[in-house]
Amino acid sequence: MRADQIIIEPILSEKSNLARENECKKYTFKVDPKANKFEIMNAVKEIFKVNPTDCNVMNVAGKPKFSRGRGGNIKGYTASWKKAVVTLAKGEMINAIEGV
Repeated sequence: MRADQIIIEPILSEKSNLARENECKKYTFKVDPKANKFEIMNAVKEIFKVNPTDCNVMNVAGKPKFSRGRGGNIKGYTASWKKAVVTLAKGEMINAIEGV
């Protein structure tokens, strides 16, 4: 897989913003479900030109979803996805995400 296929999008939540602003510089990404830690670290290195030191990967399960539609209650699930938390070397940052 190419690097732009592995990294789908950055996750910009309150929790991920706090982790990014600390001195440890942890960035959170939504990644391809087939990618492993080493592919994710290489993709971050290639796309953003930084040196990642660590990568934690987790599968996020879909949540149950209920809505009242025309035909009554409609039951379903949101999609499952994969999340990666990448730690950068001390003193490095990803400028494309910092401005957001």
